[in-house]
Amino acid sequence: MIPLSVPHISGNEWKYIKECLDSEWVSSAGTYVERFEQDICRYTDSKYAVACVNGTAALHIALLLADVHPDDEVIVPTLTFIAPINAVRYVKAVPVFMDCDDFYNIDVEKTTRFIKEETRFKDGWSYNRKTGRRITAVIPVHVYGNGVDLIEFALLCRERNIKLIEDATESLGTVYAGGALDRRHTGTIGGIGCFSFNGNKIITTGGGGMIVTDDAEYADRAKYLTTQAKDDPAEYIHDSIGYNYRLTNIQAAMGVAQLERLPEFIAIKEKNYYIYKREIDGIDGLSLAGTPDYCRPNHWMYCLRVDAGAYGRDRDGLRRRMSEEGIETRPVWQLNHLQKPYMNCQAYRIDHAHGLRRITLNIPCSVNLDPGDIQKVVSVCKTSKNSS
Repeated sequence: MIPLSVPHISGNEWKYIKECLDSEWVSSAGTYVERFEQDICRYTDSKYAVACVNGTAALHIALLLADVHPDDEVIVPTLTFIAPINAVRYVKAVPVFMDCDDFYNIDVEKTTRFIKEETRFKDGWSYNRKTGRRITAVIPVHVYGNGVDLIEFALLCRERNIKLIEDATESLGTVYAGGALDRRHTGTIGGIGCFSFNGNKIITTGGGGMIVTDDAEYADRAKYLTTQAKDDPAEYIHDSIGYNYRLTNIQAAMGVAQLERLPEFIAIKEKNYYIYKREIDGIDGLSLAGTPDYCRPNHWMYCLRVDAGAYGRDRDGLRRRMSEEGIETRPVWQLNHLQKPYMNCQAYRIDHAHGLRRITLNIPCSVNLDPGDIQKVVSVCKTSKNSS
């Protein structure tokens, strides 16, 4: 089986984890947790970083930092993994769903139109004209490592007092290119950014996440909330509801080792992307999705698009064929405004996401793919054309 996306462990992981085991600092205290936070700060040019147990926990805390209240609304994309949508409900707020653009990201133009035409600004807050609810935040997700075009959108959010919480869980290493955001990392444009180190991400700690911010108060609050909100740790006094959300030292040790290799991983991902693209774009009915020209993506996940009319079989037919040949693939996530818990939430002019989901198949993209793996995927793509 050629897997879809698996970790590449070939650096100092064994050495650093052994140090944790030898010292017996294995839980949520230890030198590697702070070291990992500092390394992420240096890499992303953020002032503060707070390690969390996973990316979803980071998003939950980010919403609390942004002071999102019960019955507030949060603007979210429909095309994304469900984690940020669920996090909105953790704080008892209500998601409002937006369409995607051609890079699988939230459609900034449509979202801008929604804010300008479907909301009113009163007493320093934006209110949804349809529901009357206050809109306190938006969560743009940098899907598959493609940066969301935030240059103008970030300004609009500031003007309308809508907190910008970046879900950068898939885009560590993605950097804007040109313009006002030149060389800025995704996750550092809004007031709060969240990363994930799940097993299928470009670097992993097994699980794990990280909050980044330039706001000292946000950082202090995040550290407080993720460590059970201890006001007096000796006497176990707690004045707020806290969460057991800290990363372990063992996981952080792995993260430090993985982060050392990240530039190399991104270079490999980019090289493999262009090998795939050169081969696949020559097959009638197939194409590899492009990437935005305003950023340098980390190429976390590759998106194969299937034109059933020209290719002779649809996405699901090709997916079954890949499986028969021992190649793991996956479709795009079910659109979140169609998920059972969210079917009654507002969805604004969603159309493009339906089409992209129908034609898109994620194909193997691990850092440790070898040329033979890529050629096998390409070969199956070629031999499956017009075959039953």
